[in-house]
Amino acid sequence: MIAHAVPEGFVSLPRSSPLLDLLGPAYCRGEGLQLEIALRADNRHANGRGTVHGGVLATLADVGMGYAMAFSSEPPLPLITASMTLDYLGAVQVGEWIVVRLEHHKRGRQMAFATASVQVGEKVVVRASAVFAVPRAD
Repeated sequence: MIAHAVPEGFVSLPRSSPLLDLLGPAYCRGEGLQLEIALRADNRHANGRGTVHGGVLATLADVGMGYAMAFSSEPPLPLITASMTLDYLGAVQVGEWIVVRLEHHKRGRQMAFATASVQVGEKVVVRASAVFAVPRAD
């Protein structure tokens, strides 16, 4: 594979935000709870040591969990991140393809819970857990 090729099955993420516009382009594959969010790390994402900054990985984990949970229902839920924890398990190098995969989820009337892995290939570099508030329909 060419270093900057987009892996098969991934397409441009159809939804964005000002922050994702700065980080991206972001890509996705699948839908609903199987939605995967991905990004090719570049020099903009590097910290002073030349690896991808943990804040970039945290942002991708938040977006990946939130989008998968939100778009698992119709219409999509306007989830709000209430809490998120991360365990950093490895470094990501500039040029690597980063993928966020939802692992576990549960949604109640007021709260939703998710865990995800952030991976480079088969290597898990971050484990993330989040709690999302489910706004009440007025």
